[in-house]
Amino acid sequence: MLDFQSFLQDYAQKHQVPEALNSVLFSLMDACAQIHHQVRQGALAGVLGDAGTGNVQGEQQKKLDVIANQILVDSLKANQSVAGLASEEEEEFILVNNQGNYLVLFDPLDGSSNIDVNISVGTIFSILAHQAGDNVCTESFLQNGQKQVASGYCLYGPQTQWVFTFGEGVFVFTLDQNTNTFLLTKDNVIVPTQTKEFAINMSNQRHWQKPVQTYIAELLAGEEGVRNKNYNMRWVASMVAEVHRILMRGGIFMYPRDNREPEKAGKLRLMYEANPMSLLIQAAGAKATDGQNDILSIKPEGLHQRVAVFLGSSQEVDYVTDLHKKS
Repeated sequence: MLDFQSFLQDYAQKHQVPEALNSVLFSLMDACAQIHHQVRQGALAGVLGDAGTGNVQGEQQKKLDVIANQILVDSLKANQSVAGLASEEEEEFILVNNQGNYLVLFDPLDGSSNIDVNISVGTIFSILAHQAGDNVCTESFLQNGQKQVASGYCLYGPQTQWVFTFGEGVFVFTLDQNTNTFLLTKDNVIVPTQTKEFAINMSNQRHWQKPVQTYIAELLAGEEGVRNKNYNMRWVASMVAEVHRILMRGGIFMYPRDNREPEKAGKLRLMYEANPMSLLIQAAGAKATDGQNDILSIKPEGLHQRVAVFLGSSQEVDYVTDLHKKS
C-alpha cells in the first residue's frame, strides 16, 4: 500500500500538482492525525462534554470543537504556503501570510453532537488558490466551489480515514495506528447512479417545503408507489459519516430549507460543508444541488453563508431537484 507521501509524489509528477499545495495537504493531514488521538482518548483525556462557549453561529461548543479548531489553526499557521484560513468556529478569517499561495477553510469537528455518545465525527476542509502578494481579505475567500483546488475530510470512526480530491478522482487513505501513517486503501471512488437509501432528519418533516414533502412521501410509499421500489432511511447526524457512506455504496443525503426560518436558504454552511463535500461527490460521478442550482456554481456572499443540500446518487438528486424546479 502507498503511504500518503509516496502517493502525492507520484500523483504530482503525473498531474503537475504544485509542491506548495502538497505541503498544505500534509499540514491538514498532520492536524487530523492529532485530532484523531484526541478523539480516541475521549473521556480518558477529559475532552468530552460542553466547553461552556458558543461559536459564531450561536451553537454550543463541545470541548473537542475548541481543541480541534486550535490544532488546525496552529498547524496551518505554521505553513508558509497558507495565506489565510477560515473556520466554521471563527467569526472572521485569520491572516497567515499574504505571500502564501492557498486559503484553507474548515469545519474542525463536524457532527460534534455525537462526540459524547461515541458516534463517528469528522473534519471537513476546502482549499482555494490565492495570488501570492495580494492582501488577504474576506472577499479572497468568496470564490465559488468550482474554484476549489482540493477538498476532503477525515472521518474518525471505527477506522480513521482521510478522503480527498483534487477535483478529479476520489482517494481514500486509512490510518495505520501502529505507524501513525495514512495508507491508500481505495482510489477512483465512483458513486452508483441509482440507490435505495436516503438520509434526512425525519423529525423536521412538518417544516419541509412542498417539493421535499412530495419526494419523501414517494420514497416511503415503496414499491407500491410511483417509484416502484422500497427505500431504506439512514441518519447519523454527522455529514462526514453520511457522505462517506454515500461514497462507499451510494445514496442521497438531504438537509433542506426549513419553514421555521424561511428567510434562510438552509442550515449547512456553503463554505465549510457544502462546497468541499460537493467537489468530492462530483469527482466521484455523483451530484449536489441546493434544490435549484449546482452547489459548486453558487457565488458566496459571506464566510458563514448557509445553503440547502441534496447530494449523492445522480438519479435521485436529479429527481428531487426537478421537483423543486416544478414547484
